[in-house]
Formats: sequence, C-alpha cells, structure tokens
Amino acid sequence: MKKQTIIVTGAASGIGKGIAKYFLDRGDNVVINSLTESALLNAYNEFGAGENLAMFAGDVSKKSTGEKLVKIAIEKFGSVDVLVNNAGIFDSKPFLEVDEAYLDKFLTTNLKGTYFTTQSVVPQMLKQQDGVVINIGTPLVNHGLGGWPASAPVSSKGAIHALTIQLAAEFGKQNIRFNTVAPGVIRTPMHGDKADANAGLHLLNRVGEIDDVAEMVYTVAKSNFITGSIINVDGGKAAGHNLN
Repeated sequence: MKKQTIIVTGAASGIGKGIAKYFLDRGDNVVINSLTESALLNAYNEFGAGENLAMFAGDVSKKSTGEKLVKIAIEKFGSVDVLVNNAGIFDSKPFLEVDEAYLDKFLTTNLKGTYFTTQSVVPQMLKQQDGVVINIGTPLVNHGLGGWPASAPVSSKGAIHALTIQLAAEFGKQNIRFNTVAPGVIRTPMHGDKADANAGLHLLNRVGEIDDVAEMVYTVAKSNFITGSIINVDGGKAAGHNLN
C-alpha cells in the first residue's frame, strides 16, 4: 500500500486520536488537529513528534483552519490523500427544550466543521485526481432511541450522511471518494467508566473499542472502489438491539 498523507480533525483524544495513531503506526504521514492546543500538543508528543507527524490547533467550523491544515500537509508531505472529519460533539436534550443556541452548537461544529474542512481539501484532491474523505457519523441517524433524546446532534449527523452521498456523486468522475463510518458506542474518555452500561444496545452485547473504528477508517482510506457508503461499525446497533 502506498504511503499516504492523512488529515485527522478532533485528534487530541478518543476516536480521532486512535485513528491518527493507527495510520502513524502503519507508516503514513499524519496531520492532527484539535480545537484545544494544549491537548493537541500532548497527543503530538505522545505520538513521538516524528518526521511523519504535524499538528495545527484551530476551529474546524472556520474554513481558514482547513486551509491551514492543507497548507501544512502540502508543505511538509507533498499531498493530501485522506481527510478524516472526526471533530464533533454529542449531547442529549429533549426536543422541546432545544433553543437556537443549543442547535447551532451542533450545526456549527459537526456540520459546518465537516463541510468547510472538506471544502478546503477538495481543490488539492482535484489537482491529484485522487483522494478520500471519511466522515464520522452515527447509526442513530436511522435508529432512534426512545428515552435518550438527541434530536440536535442526530440532525447534524444526518446532514453529514446526506452530504457524504451528494459529494460522492458530485466528485466521483474526478476519482474523489466520500464515505461515512458510523460507530456504535465506543469505549472512549467521553463515556468515562459507563461505556459498558450500553452493551445491550448492540447485538454483540458489548461496546466497541477505538481500534474497531480506526481499522475500518484505514480500510476505507486504502480502498479505490468504496464511495457513497455509510458503513456502520456498531456491533449490530443499527440492525437491532437486545431485550435485556
């Protein structure tokens, strides 16, 4: 497999950090991003601050952040082969309690962050006539959970799923591929020590690990014939759940 240059947003912790490490461990060049510079620097140093690693802290909802990430990737590594739009937020609030500011929070980080970072990398991928954009979605877009209201974040993720399919159609002839990987409940710091309480949401009756998601992102990145796909990495969560 050829060496690629990967941009990963939201890479200071959790799934994004695991994805970045997965590519680094297999010899690729990686540019990591996070909103919080101190957390990003910790990840950068933890990864060894090697020659095949670069970093830039910034808000992905601002197109200038994506443009800077591309500039760094080109100057240091010569290409942008893969963008992983991982930066995102999730929370629960009843629909009737959602105000404009709360909804905007998810639309800004999740949708605009994905939209404008992608808009920043596509011109370079058009020059290369090659590239892969991998968005991080959720099976909850098509699998509602009564008792855990999350209309605001799920709406923003649903828009990302739709964007994935539309861009796959728009840029398919230019050999740029767009896919979404949709994780179930994954053992990350976001869930604290309570992740296993959600095991029954998955047909496998266990939660996922970060490498389960990273492995799929890596597989999609190295493929030349997957586009317009929403790929659930969810232990069967989208298909059903256990009656515990």
